[in-house]
Amino acid sequence: MKVTVKLFARLREIAGAAKLERELGEGAKVENLLDALHAEFPRLDKMMARTIISVNQEFATFDTPLHDGDEVAIFPPVSGGADALRVTQDPISIDDVARAVVRPHTGAVALFAGVVRNVSQGKEVAFLEYEAYQEMAIAKMRQVADEARAQWPHIVDIAMVQRIGHLEVGDVAVVISVSSGHRGEGCFEACRYAIDRLKQVVPIWKKEVGPGGETWVEGDYLPTRAD
Repeated sequence: MKVTVKLFARLREIAGAAKLERELGEGAKVENLLDALHAEFPRLDKMMARTIISVNQEFATFDTPLHDGDEVAIFPPVSGGADALRVTQDPISIDDVARAVVRPHTGAVALFAGVVRNVSQGKEVAFLEYEAYQEMAIAKMRQVADEARAQWPHIVDIAMVQRIGHLEVGDVAVVISVSSGHRGEGCFEACRYAIDRLKQVVPIWKKEVGPGGETWVEGDYLPTRAD
């Protein structure tokens, strides 16, 4: 059978063409087509963790069957991922941050949510005030995401959302979600790494306010040039 393959953006540049015609054996699935393309264009293999596939303009998975005349599109996540790395004064939806990293070929999502507590180091807390150097915070979130990808190359996507301003006890202050094809491909580890690293290098501060007064909470990690 013969299928048409359409490639977009960086994948089109790797293949050197926007459209390919390829022949496959009867009973072939998307996975068989991708194996053939990887053999022909080895660089595509490294891109597959962040690649979306559709068959006849419907999202597909590796085990989607192919038929003669099918149109298979292969493309990276669409542009406009500003919400994936975000600093906001609005309440954070945990569900929205989890959904932000779900792709047709992901099977696992690990998520961390930081919530405002009513006590800190034995002192009662009434509310928190968060402040951020927003432009640099986004840049450093992107750095943290890049570092996580370098250590766990099979993760698919990462989202980080930090809330600033006035937060009451019980409010969600920060949410990080990480997806991967399977739970053993780094999503847990990358999620833990991202929140720990965020606390080190992303310029966000909080003031604790309670009956005993108010205190700015500062960390003890001093970034180096390597950060």
